[in-house]
Amino acid sequence: MLKGLAVALSLTLAATAAQAADYKAPRTAFGQPDLQGTWTNASLTTLVRPAGYKSLTIPEAQAKAFEQRQAQMRDAQNRPSDPTAGAPRVGNDPGGYNNFWVDPGTHMGRINGEVRTSWIVDPADGQLPYHAEGKKLFEKTQNYVRNTFDGPETRPLGERCILGFGSTAGPPMLNVLYNNNYQIVQTPDYVTIVVEMNHDARVIRLNDRKHPPRSIKKWMGDSVGWWEGDTLVVETTNFHPDESFRPYFGNSIYISTDGKVTERFTRVSKDQILYRFTVDDPKVYSKPWTAEMPLNASDKPVYEYACHEGNYSLPGILAGARVAEKEGRKPEAVDVSE
Repeated sequence: MLKGLAVALSLTLAATAAQAADYKAPRTAFGQPDLQGTWTNASLTTLVRPAGYKSLTIPEAQAKAFEQRQAQMRDAQNRPSDPTAGAPRVGNDPGGYNNFWVDPGTHMGRINGEVRTSWIVDPADGQLPYHAEGKKLFEKTQNYVRNTFDGPETRPLGERCILGFGSTAGPPMLNVLYNNNYQIVQTPDYVTIVVEMNHDARVIRLNDRKHPPRSIKKWMGDSVGWWEGDTLVVETTNFHPDESFRPYFGNSIYISTDGKVTERFTRVSKDQILYRFTVDDPKVYSKPWTAEMPLNASDKPVYEYACHEGNYSLPGILAGARVAEKEGRKPEAVDVSE
């Protein structure tokens, strides 16, 4: 019976892959492949492959068992009898979000019917290929951000309400704890990606592939795009130095101001865009690395993201640091985990 199920699953995966290969994206009124709509990258799959997985893909049964365990954990944490569930306290730490407010996703990512254990596909081990100096730069910056409270300029962009946490605004656009929705809008000369978290909007020029001088740095970089068949290719450079370190739990990444990100958007079905990207940054990495993830169609609205950190949390963080200094405590004693 198990052999029969395996054969049936193989046939299903093959049929799914064939369907994606045969799919032709609808066209806009001006003839471009239509990527418009609301999409989400919410998922239990992460950029970097967790230590427990040895390969890029796992069997469907293993994925479903993992998803079920995660659902049970969420249910237990969200019980009304435990209002602080999901926010364990350490010492004087007041705790974080109640689990009710987070929405990381409920399923692992699936591409061509295969369950992915990481978004990174190259290197094959699913890890970020830092070289020695790049790793040192990453760790130095991470330590600085965690332990420096001299003023708002030293805090991450999410705390300052400039961009979303982690690399949700991108590029590359990575899934985080909540607000993982994106709205794509097209005109003949521009593609705009509206990011739900912190309501960022990235405008991609299609009529001009020349980047500004390197001295001009932009939030989310400078993006130019073009069509290769049915695939939208987007090249981004000129990143702002304050966006180099993008902290998000175990999936923090570093992209220097000299880095380049090349994204490829291909609509493979009415419900999915294959989002593939390559980060080329010799200052940080030993080689370019590539990842791919599904952007799944969503019928949910893109909510207005009212960022309260800059209005309330940031003054509290800095005030707490000043109190710690007066009491003679080192800044390291102040917890700024995100």
